[in-house]
Amino acid sequence: MRTLLALIRAYPARTAIMLLALTVAGVAEGLSLTTLLPLMSVAVGGAADSGLGRTVVETLARFDLQPTIGAMLLLIVGGMAIKSLLLLLANRQVGYTVAHVATTLRLELIEALLASRWEYYLRQHTGALANSIATEAYRAATGFQYGANVIAFAIQAVVYVVVALLVSWQATLVSLIVGVFFVIVLHQLVRAARRAGARQTRLMRALLAYLTDILGAVKPLKAMARDNVAEAVLRDQNRQLESAMKREVMSKETLRALQEPMVAALAATGLYLALVYWKMSLAEVMVLVFLLVRILTLLNKTQRQFQHQTTQDSAYWSLRAAAAEATRAVEQSSGTLAPSLNHGIRLSNVWFGYGGNQVFRGLDMNLQAGSFTAVVGESGIGKSTFLDLLCGLARVETGQILVDGLDIEQLDLKRWRRLIGYVPQDNILLHDTVCANVLVGERDLNRADAELALRQAGAWDFVAGLPGGMDTVVGERGGMISGGQRQRIALARALAHRPRLLVLDEPTSALDPDSERAISATLAELAGKLTIVAVSHQPAVAAVADRIYAFEGGRARLIKEN
Repeated sequence: MRTLLALIRAYPARTAIMLLALTVAGVAEGLSLTTLLPLMSVAVGGAADSGLGRTVVETLARFDLQPTIGAMLLLIVGGMAIKSLLLLLANRQVGYTVAHVATTLRLELIEALLASRWEYYLRQHTGALANSIATEAYRAATGFQYGANVIAFAIQAVVYVVVALLVSWQATLVSLIVGVFFVIVLHQLVRAARRAGARQTRLMRALLAYLTDILGAVKPLKAMARDNVAEAVLRDQNRQLESAMKREVMSKETLRALQEPMVAALAATGLYLALVYWKMSLAEVMVLVFLLVRILTLLNKTQRQFQHQTTQDSAYWSLRAAAAEATRAVEQSSGTLAPSLNHGIRLSNVWFGYGGNQVFRGLDMNLQAGSFTAVVGESGIGKSTFLDLLCGLARVETGQILVDGLDIEQLDLKRWRRLIGYVPQDNILLHDTVCANVLVGERDLNRADAELALRQAGAWDFVAGLPGGMDTVVGERGGMISGGQRQRIALARALAHRPRLLVLDEPTSALDPDSERAISATLAELAGKLTIVAVSHQPAVAAVADRIYAFEGGRARLIKEN
């Protein structure tokens, strides 16, 4: 119940409305059932001489109604209709709340992840995060629905118990004691389902994490005929997941199978005691048996719904743990000053390292506004880390990065990044249209902005020649177009919001010589219109740069300046 209580505390207003509707619905059903006893007495030709029966008859008399079969049937049907309407409203509220819970949990995790530090994000597994956002959020919300059903059935059971106690408190009490005993005994199956659900959560995260990696590397694996190795691992993980699911199914179906004969045995016991020991009238016995069967059935349903809910517990807490961890790793930024890039960027005596590896030891550089600076050096020397420092994704240990004379730590980090257009080394496009890949959901941009960016990136000619123009779908990871075309679309994406600083990480490393020269020519045309910083191994990029820095031993050496 810990998960259900946590969800109730998180959504008190919605839960209160739901519980109110469920309670009123249960009371309406109970009131309609109080007419069963006098109805049965009349039906068998007797008198409504029990305490409950006399109360019903007296209540009808106050409204000038006779205890006829027609009147009492009308009351029963009316009560059931009111109950059904209220249950409809309550279940609708439950459904709306489930959708709201799933959406809220997803957004909380997404917002926490996007607000986390870049170093934290690098340690996360994309597949596991995707599982949390999709599968775990849905399972957690479904758990809330099962929990709501637990409350609904419990309320209905309480109403039936009250009515049954008015008919015969002895028989009702005995049946309840025996019923609760069986519920306690069968609780072991609920615990087994909880353990199976927790194992499913762990296995699903591992499976999706590995599957994401495999799908990202499927082309080289297939080319080397090594995809069978990945298939073997995935098959083993799927079998483990299947085993956990089988255990959950077994515990659920065992509980269901044991509950039905239990209800029948208790109903028969109640009938025997009522007729033999307590000498109740036939009408009372028939009503009592109906009520006891109904109570025990509701208890069984409550336990089954609780079992379903417990299997989803692990998904909820796993997702909340992921969100809490990301929240603790939130990116801290105390800067408030508005950034500009009218003069340039200066790195002064910058020291930075991570994982025991000192990357920069007194890095000094000048990047003039409107210039094109290329950075070269061996792999692993810190070129990409240098770009991370410029974008504020990493923070210097000592030294300063000054933007127009202001320390980057003093700048509003979000506003500074809005001045940056970034082209990463691995340009993975969305499985969407060219236009969508350029705008990436930016609400302040439109198709005209996308076209302008494509023209600036030198991509408009080939895009205009595609079957659907900007509405052409580029395929998974941009696989329907060439590498050079993907690079130009990525460049257009970086230019779409009209940045002041264009940052490129190995922009031509995966291109053929012709595409490399074409991209370099495009960058040369952009030089002067905005500040460009590119790290690259390729001579074509360095050839069009105004100045070139070489990274050596944690420092920068200027080797070319126009």
